[in-house]
Amino acid sequence: MRVSVFGLGYVGTVSAAALASDGHEVVGVDVNADKVGAVNGGRSPIVEPGLEELLTRVVGDGRLHATSGTDEAVHGTDLSLVCVGTPCRRNGSLDVTYLARVCEQIGAALKRKRGYHVVVVRSTVLPGTTHGCVIPTLEATSGKRYGDGFGVAVNPEFLREGTALKDFHEPPLTLVGHNHAADAAPTKALYQQVEAPLVSTSIRVAEMMKYASNAWHAVKIVFANEIGNLCKRLDVDSHEVMDIFCQDAKLNLSAYYLRPGFAFGGSCLPKDVRALQYRAKEVDVDLPLIGSVLGSNRLQLQHAIDRIVETGRRRVGLLGFSFKAGTDDLRESPMVILAEALLGKGFSLCIYDRNVSLARLVGANKEYIEEQIPHLSRHLCESLDELIERSEVIVVGNGAPEFSDAVTRCRADQIVIDLVRIPLDFSKVRAQYDGICW
Repeated sequence: MRVSVFGLGYVGTVSAAALASDGHEVVGVDVNADKVGAVNGGRSPIVEPGLEELLTRVVGDGRLHATSGTDEAVHGTDLSLVCVGTPCRRNGSLDVTYLARVCEQIGAALKRKRGYHVVVVRSTVLPGTTHGCVIPTLEATSGKRYGDGFGVAVNPEFLREGTALKDFHEPPLTLVGHNHAADAAPTKALYQQVEAPLVSTSIRVAEMMKYASNAWHAVKIVFANEIGNLCKRLDVDSHEVMDIFCQDAKLNLSAYYLRPGFAFGGSCLPKDVRALQYRAKEVDVDLPLIGSVLGSNRLQLQHAIDRIVETGRRRVGLLGFSFKAGTDDLRESPMVILAEALLGKGFSLCIYDRNVSLARLVGANKEYIEEQIPHLSRHLCESLDELIERSEVIVVGNGAPEFSDAVTRCRADQIVIDLVRIPLDFSKVRAQYDGICW
């Protein structure tokens, strides 16, 4: 393919050289004459292992050259990668000045170009930036309409400094966000030489994905350091702890707990986080990240309460009462806390949980139900039909399989608030549906 790469900084130079090495014809574009001269001389404007040698080869083979001319780059290529910096301002907000400026330049060049051209945002941008800045700027300066005269895609990079060339050709995945198939096809074609899963999604999801990844990496580093600091004070080998920790790919390093939804509860997680926090205080070790976990969990519980209150309805049905499906364990169940909060606000409740109903008769939690929450057990319904009949708002509190069918039986005048994202055939859902964080 014929590709122009705008911005010869870290991401742009690595991307330009790597794409050229895969056989594409690449034009690098930058306003900095020194960078342009360096690339044309086969020299790297940044420090990255192996990059200068690769630049020397692809420039010598005629597959990469650099310029300061936007028209030359846009008119001579089919697709433009935008790799300019998007730094933070002092208040933490994203500075898209360079991005907007490059889009103005590309748009002006597109005004004088015939044929369809795809602009691919590779810079790290927050959700909404492409629709709020990139597309309007290109339309205003080109006089053309998005999806007609030009296309736009988002292609975040996952490059680590020091291993960028290896990361380019061996990424965990290649992500392409788009609204039109005509924009996705040429973007995907850039990576035919790359052996990695190619994931296609919407523009907004692609924008958010880079931030989710980097925030998660930051959380992992801080978590490991906090565990390490406590281990050192307790005379425990933190590296041995974490080496064993990482051997658990079923729960610890997996997708199992990474599903947005309701607060956690049960007999293990809350008490163990508290115990860890208390032990850290005893030995005078501060754990800011771990110390914020329970507070964040309570905030998610409050989100659910607020969403129910905002409906303006007073009769609420709770599908699920235990802290997760398939158990009758009510200890620190967030649904119990939710129910008590709603009762305190004067809501009328109807609660259905098959396992809790059995536990009330013979289960291990019979004593807990009778002694700790008798005021809530009085609100248990005997059937799903009774709950649906009596409720204006239906709250899905755990993933019991029977709840999917129950939601499809809800009336059009009812509101369903899903806290767990149960599987649903939305063509059969008549009620107003809302998720806690989707």
